[in-house]
Amino acid sequence: MDTSSTTLFNNLSMANMTQKPWNAFGECEEWKAGILYSISVEILISVLGLPINVMVLQILLSNTSDSSTTDIFIFNLAVLDAFFSILVLLDFLNLFLFNKENIWYIQQFCYGLKDMGGPLLLCCICLDRYMAVLHPITFTRFKDRKYKIVCIILLWVIVLIYSIAKVFIRTENFERTFTTEILSAFIFLVFCNISILRALTQSGPGRDEMHPVKKKAFRMVRCILAIIMFNYLPPVVLFPFQDYFAPAVFKCYIEPIAFSFLDFSSCTQPLLYLSRAKKIPCLPESDCLPSCSTSQ
Repeated sequence: MDTSSTTLFNNLSMANMTQKPWNAFGECEEWKAGILYSISVEILISVLGLPINVMVLQILLSNTSDSSTTDIFIFNLAVLDAFFSILVLLDFLNLFLFNKENIWYIQQFCYGLKDMGGPLLLCCICLDRYMAVLHPITFTRFKDRKYKIVCIILLWVIVLIYSIAKVFIRTENFERTFTTEILSAFIFLVFCNISILRALTQSGPGRDEMHPVKKKAFRMVRCILAIIMFNYLPPVVLFPFQDYFAPAVFKCYIEPIAFSFLDFSSCTQPLLYLSRAKKIPCLPESDCLPSCSTSQ
């Protein structure tokens, strides 16, 4: 099973390459409910994800002179999520119209970018807040934007290597890389959250309230942890127990639902940013992410 693909369309496309006659539902022709649910989620993400991520990019680009140290990571994450929203449309066209194998290989590479890049960028945001709260002197020393650019370059080198390998290496052990990555990211984010919580509770005697900067950092990391748990924990928990489900049940119901949680990550992060920046009136203000006018 390819647990590293972040949409069900990708799995169906691969299955359809070898099926004659071709059908849009692959092996789930008789059990369409899970597939139809996943397709509905994909359409929602493609419609919602692209404009809200473009809005985040516009905000960041218009406030370059008054940006926070995490903005470079948030910017790259928004680019990745916007790209994923466009990729969903390519998936849809290839599944129901083109059905071309060479397009599928391009999809595999693009999914590698999303699979590895998203969690790594979230970890970078968390690490930035961790250093700001627990090691402020070191954080100030490496606060210069050039260090963040070097970090981003190294991150994308790792992501590109993984994406290329995803296209050419089709073994079960390699496919477990994605699950290992998500588990590692989850553990790292939990560690950051607990460490920041301890630091804030020990901020000093005689203080009834946390320092505003530290409170904002804690809320942001806590919110990132919530995003990780909502988007990544369900597939990580379910996939190792694949053998306990009937093959048809897992392929046609469990897998589509688990992948839908992953897909929502392209919308949850930018929506939280926009709510904090007060750019969407219908959303309540959130302290999960720093506002675009707050520098550090």
